[in-house]
Amino acid sequence: MPSSAPRLICVGDPSTLPKDIRRDEVIQVDSSVAIVDQLSPETIDGVWIARDQLPQLSELRGIAQSGLMLRDMPEGVALLDSDIRVLWANRRLEQWSNQEGSLAGMNFYKILAEPEIMGPDFCPFHTALATGEESNSTLHTSDNRFYQVHAAPLVDPSHQRQLIVTVSDITEEILQQQKLAAIHQAGRELADLRPSEIFMMEVDDRIDLLKENIRHYLSDLLNFEVIEIRLLEHATGNMVPLLSVGIDQAAADRQLYAHPNGNGVTGYVAASGMSYVCQDVENDPLFIPGVDSSRSSITAPLILHDQVLGTINVESPDPNAFTDSDLQFLEIFARDVAFALNTLELLVAQKANTAQQSCDAIHSAVAMPVDEILNDAVNVMEGYIGHSSEVVDRLQRILQNARDIKHTIQQIGQKMTPLEAVPVGVQSPQHLALQGKRILVVDADDQVREDAHKLLERYGCIVETAHKGDEAILMVRGSGSACTYDVIIADIRLPDYSGYQLMLRLGELMPHVPMALMTGFGYDPGHSIVKARQNGLHPKCVLFKPFRLDQLVDVVNTVLDTSTGPGEEKT
Repeated sequence: MPSSAPRLICVGDPSTLPKDIRRDEVIQVDSSVAIVDQLSPETIDGVWIARDQLPQLSELRGIAQSGLMLRDMPEGVALLDSDIRVLWANRRLEQWSNQEGSLAGMNFYKILAEPEIMGPDFCPFHTALATGEESNSTLHTSDNRFYQVHAAPLVDPSHQRQLIVTVSDITEEILQQQKLAAIHQAGRELADLRPSEIFMMEVDDRIDLLKENIRHYLSDLLNFEVIEIRLLEHATGNMVPLLSVGIDQAAADRQLYAHPNGNGVTGYVAASGMSYVCQDVENDPLFIPGVDSSRSSITAPLILHDQVLGTINVESPDPNAFTDSDLQFLEIFARDVAFALNTLELLVAQKANTAQQSCDAIHSAVAMPVDEILNDAVNVMEGYIGHSSEVVDRLQRILQNARDIKHTIQQIGQKMTPLEAVPVGVQSPQHLALQGKRILVVDADDQVREDAHKLLERYGCIVETAHKGDEAILMVRGSGSACTYDVIIADIRLPDYSGYQLMLRLGELMPHVPMALMTGFGYDPGHSIVKARQNGLHPKCVLFKPFRLDQLVDVVNTVLDTSTGPGEEKT
């Protein structure tokens, strides 16, 4: 009787089979690769490979070693079918799945407990199957783990409906990014002591508000429970306590000076301007405890304008409690604290400056709407160029009238408060050189564009803004040779393209692009800054948000200096 089902898979010429094997019991395939597709019937007893189809010994070793490598890789690896079911998975993926037994036959998403798909591709497996191209996405599981998946279709045409998927655990990286973003936001809020919100507060009330904000962020965001902040009196070197949380009263009242000897870690950091990590207080000669239970600490300087303003110190009851990341986070936050203290000092100094507040109010109320008029006008004008010269002429008059409005307000402000409009000590030739310079700021953040007006217009700059790259190009094209911009400052991540791409597009309109780029935390996923520097961007023409006034002015002056050719003089 004929066999009811095949028992053997034959690779190659079936005539090489033993004579007692019936042909109707054999499935013939062309290559060893195709064996896997035929192994599903339970009746298959074995595989026969013709001699001419046998791989070389070195190839067999390679196959065996490759299998071991895939099985024991530190990343997850899986083979999926067209229904996103697991055909094979390595040990690491089995560990991450927390599933009992083999993963074969399970839906890939189910083995990770139906994670949230965070993109950029929200259907990475179907995309890879449909397009034949590789795809990536990030998965977020219910236990707050983050995995990056990379799906690639198998190259072999006979396996075109299968995917090889690699899975990487990027939890630490994502959590670091989230914490950095939270610190960045906290820093902005910490320094965002606006006159409209706290003008009626007395100085002590403002200080208390700042102290409470600092305590809140250090405790709730960075999980530091024992905190001490001291400010440096430069005349005496005395380290004056500003904030103490969880510190013994005797330690809080202790008199310390900015000196490396006999004043603990606080005195050393204030004197050196360098952070200090103490992982074991019992074996550290500098450490003076703030609480008896302290076993480790980090101390960072508060620095502004390259000058130490004070120190911030946190302690832990556990030895070796602080990592390099903790030090990085504290140093970032210390910078924001220093900036907030400086902002507070400036607000206190300017409390009586009602004339300047009135001028700033007019600028903030008019500058941004006028910029919107400019953006809309150049956009409309672009469509009429070459078609209706009368409409173009009218639009150009609108542009000029809008610019005249801002210029008139600026002149009135300078007449009302010519000195008060500029902080004491900044009337230098460097700042006088900014008067009359036309500056275009390109950023999707309204606050950044508002700050550009407030900070630069006090020096007599003519500031205009755009939301995105296309608007900036139209503004440059519509400005004409007589009103070209002296400086263009753009964010590296605009809604339509990168700062580097904007630089290239502007290069088609201008013989020299007077460019500066802005970024936050130094985060530059598209390497826009590196590419722009390779294309001529000055190394010092980069602003890190939130930027200080002096940093903004320095970058603008650097752009102006690099835009001045040999033998030319800045006007």
